[in-house]
Amino acid sequence: MKFITAFKAFVSKGNVIDLAIAVIIAGAFKEVVNSVVTLVMTNALEPALEKANVNSLAELPAGLVLVALINFVAIAFICFLIVQSIETANRRKQAVEESKPDPQAQLASAMTHLTEVIEKMTL
Repeated sequence: MKFITAFKAFVSKGNVIDLAIAVIIAGAFKEVVNSVVTLVMTNALEPALEKANVNSLAELPAGLVLVALINFVAIAFICFLIVQSIETANRRKQAVEESKPDPQAQLASAMTHLTEVIEKMTL
């Protein structure tokens, strides 16, 4: 019974659920990339394929491997762009947060200045 309870606790953690959602989205994303790569590569390589009397890349001896390799590179590049944009956004956010003045330091400075002004007025 402890095993089932431990398993339920493991599955209900946010990381596992996030990973499961990422896998589902990646599966859907893969289909989009496959379609785009097939469309682009077929149009880009159409003259060469016609000269070789081949209807599609998959008909070539290593065609399926070539298509899989192109898909991998396309997906890796898009993931790279996504990660880069997220890191850039995080760096900008961090720079904005670091440039904000510390409210405690401002309050202490204001209190010091106010104290000095009051002391000068009483003298």
